[in-house]
Amino acid sequence: MTAFSEFSLLLIISAIAGAISVRLRQPVIIAYIVVGIVAGPAVLGLVSAHDQIDLLAQVGIAVLLFLVGLKLDLHHVRHIGPVALATGLGQLAFTIAGGFALILLLGKGVMEALYVAIALTFSSTIIIVKLLSDKRELDSLHGRIAVGFLIVQDLAVVLAMMAMSALRGSDEAALVDVIVSLTWRVMLAAAVLYALMRWILPGLVKAMARSQELLLIFAIAWGTGLAALGEWAGFSKEAGAFLAGFSLASTAYRDAINARLAGIRDFLLLFFFIDLGAKLDFSTLGGEIMPAIVLSLFVLIGNPLIVMAIMGYMGYRKRTGFLAGLTVAQISEFSIVFVAMGISLGHIGVEALGLTTLVGLVTIALSTYMILYSHPLYQRLAPLLGCFERRNPFREQAVETDMHNGDHPEVVIFGLGRYGGRLARQLQEAGIRVLGVDFDPERVGELREQGLAVHYGDGQESGFLDELPLKSAQWVVSTLPDVESNLAFLNALKEHRFCGEVAFVARDDAHGLALKQAGAPTVLYPMRDAVDYTVEHFVALIRPEEESA
Repeated sequence: MTAFSEFSLLLIISAIAGAISVRLRQPVIIAYIVVGIVAGPAVLGLVSAHDQIDLLAQVGIAVLLFLVGLKLDLHHVRHIGPVALATGLGQLAFTIAGGFALILLLGKGVMEALYVAIALTFSSTIIIVKLLSDKRELDSLHGRIAVGFLIVQDLAVVLAMMAMSALRGSDEAALVDVIVSLTWRVMLAAAVLYALMRWILPGLVKAMARSQELLLIFAIAWGTGLAALGEWAGFSKEAGAFLAGFSLASTAYRDAINARLAGIRDFLLLFFFIDLGAKLDFSTLGGEIMPAIVLSLFVLIGNPLIVMAIMGYMGYRKRTGFLAGLTVAQISEFSIVFVAMGISLGHIGVEALGLTTLVGLVTIALSTYMILYSHPLYQRLAPLLGCFERRNPFREQAVETDMHNGDHPEVVIFGLGRYGGRLARQLQEAGIRVLGVDFDPERVGELREQGLAVHYGDGQESGFLDELPLKSAQWVVSTLPDVESNLAFLNALKEHRFCGEVAFVARDDAHGLALKQAGAPTVLYPMRDAVDYTVEHFVALIRPEEESA
């Protein structure tokens, strides 16, 4: 079979496996690794063009790190909140220390324990952002906090790669020598990068941006070029690619570059995971199953617990800590890239890669469902999570002390995102007494400053509804984003014996049907209604005679 035919067959198999993965609501990363295993020598033996696949895999890793750096502009780095910084660093420290000790107890060597322990700390930014976006929770309080400490992790993985690559060929070197060598190289790289970002890159990127195709080629060339330079300078390809992306992150063209490179990244990473699956040595994996189970439980349970403990100490409620904590209950594609780099440097053997891959498969698969069903999972576990909430959760209670001024509202709206907030303001401008309810303290404070009566709290808890003036309300409207939250809210209203009308906002027909089947009396479809209104408006503009008739 020619290399071209082999590539074609791998792409066809990957497309089929990816479709099955999406159907099972799993990230396609898992499907690609499975394709590599099935196509590799352990099963079908279809992969023979190892050099070509390995080259594409290396370019894919460079593009991945380039895009990570591209998203970390200086504005965001300066505004990483204290909770994101504390949670991110705390989780990193706990996972590295606890994982290192646990791996040593499992009989592994010191260097392998160090690599795998560091690999266990990284969560997949791509997967988490995709899941939160699908659930429309990216702008929620726990979503913003999660994205914040994912940024901390992204920075940490690059620093870890730089530190470990500094040990290249210097196993005998003193730790002080390694630190000094790494420090002066980082300082030199920072100075060069600053000069490029300050005086050269803005004009260069502007010139390239005159053509979208040229901008794309320049971005790939810049990313792979600095990746090669980073490897030559004694860092790593990954660190060089990250710095290439970071150098363009403050330009006006980063969104355009990101949009065009995202598909290329996913395509090239396909070959990285296929190559990974094809190279797994199943003769050594048998002995890694028990360690993989132990480490998977450590990641699935330990990482969320430390995040909940830190956030609880910092004054957040157990619900916010729980939902944010679930986002670190898996390891990422960076973990596998990091361990693979250790093998290429000669620090560890292939057994560490097999162990890390098994942990990745287990934790990514299970944590995906944990995040998708986070709200019903919280409802079941809430009675056990009281120890993760201070008696006075001051960060979220601060907004509760400023009570709402709508003592007798006619309409109560739960969920004050883009749709709910605009609905509340428009109703208030129409002279209707409105009370808004939201679980995001920042959103509550923002809307109160705009003159809207807002109460902070969770509408899914029946006890919380007792605090609200619902007796005067003629309507209660829920704009909560997912079916599970709305069902919990509906049950809470039934327990409260609310006698007014209730309306639920549905994202689509499937969402609305689930609410109807659960007994929701009124379901609103904003997207469908907006389209219907737009069509009527255009018909009136294009054929005014039909309107007049």
